[in-house]
Amino acid sequence: MNLHEYQSKSILKQYGVTVPEGSLAYTEEEAVKAAEHIQGVTGTDKFVVKAQIHAGGRGKGGGVKVATSIEEVRQVARQILGMNLITPQTRKEGKLVRKVYIEQNIYYTGPSEPAEIYMSILLNRQKGHTILMYSPRGGMDIEKVAEETPELIFTEEIDPKIGLQPFQARKVAFNLGLIDEAYKNMVKFVFGVYNAYQGSDASLIEINPVFKTSDSKILAADAKVVIDNNALFRHNDIAAMRDYDEEDPIEVEATRHDLNYVKLNGNVGCMVNGAGLAMATMDIIKLSGGDPANFLDVGGSASAKRVEEGFRIILKDPAVKAILVNIFGGIVRCDRVAQGIVDAYQNIGKINIPIIVRLQGTNAMEGKKLIDESGLKVHSAVTLEDAARLVTQLLN
Repeated sequence: MNLHEYQSKSILKQYGVTVPEGSLAYTEEEAVKAAEHIQGVTGTDKFVVKAQIHAGGRGKGGGVKVATSIEEVRQVARQILGMNLITPQTRKEGKLVRKVYIEQNIYYTGPSEPAEIYMSILLNRQKGHTILMYSPRGGMDIEKVAEETPELIFTEEIDPKIGLQPFQARKVAFNLGLIDEAYKNMVKFVFGVYNAYQGSDASLIEINPVFKTSDSKILAADAKVVIDNNALFRHNDIAAMRDYDEEDPIEVEATRHDLNYVKLNGNVGCMVNGAGLAMATMDIIKLSGGDPANFLDVGGSASAKRVEEGFRIILKDPAVKAILVNIFGGIVRCDRVAQGIVDAYQNIGKINIPIIVRLQGTNAMEGKKLIDESGLKVHSAVTLEDAARLVTQLLN
């Protein structure tokens, strides 16, 4: 589950990670009140107004702006709220900005030079270790840094049996070239980020940049936290942070029916049981000259009702020109899936696109009989090759 910047920072703060003073606003009036509150706490007269959407590169699209007065906060908030923000990580139409985060400006002058640092923590699945990745070249695309100056990308492997060790946190601060107070603050900061990663069951924490102020404070100037969905049952407070407005409405509806659905950009809808079979089915569609329109896994215990809901969801996509149902009857029974297909035809009404059904495994013959006797215009396939051939014919 993706979190907004303001939500990510609230979690980091719980674990002792220092973050700039900030407040959320849904209107320009709330933005002004937020700026007044921040000014009262910090004494600053400069602020940053940040669009809150689930996408990176907000600054490049005009979604992050500095305001040098409270009145300018009002003007900037008016510009950003309601805009369709287009970034390298959004679709071409962009994302609607419904809220902004008002934050103190931490780029002030002091006794030393400020610095921007990149830091992230995630799981290395091959080794089963947590990886802390960091670089003194923060504030820019880390992929570009890795490509042009790979010697400036550092990693620290953390054994989950023993956790982050003090010498590792000190090594991070040393490699970043920090000294004195900044060094000590970075060691504390690294421990806070690691504890937040572990404590919140995150799959990723990315802070770009980690900012060293001119008076040696270490702050999370930005933050991206992704929570492992499988651990949300342990974190009701974090689960409540889910922003459905930032997700595809069809994917949200699929979740309500216990369907694993991901929208793609193709023309052939897929309904499959099992992630591995789904991937193979999408490969077959691609090889046949089509393009998968979605990933839809009805699960191992799919009921006829769930199959019907799967059809409803697939048919919401106007780009779909054909549907391929590929079911292997192991736990799920093929006749149950077949009944779901029949029910979908009867309850949804006229379906004007061809449907290809491949049923193999438990009660496959019974399922085929159900469909054959229904009088529906459904094309049967026995092998994946048959399914691919039918997809090609029907799309042409």
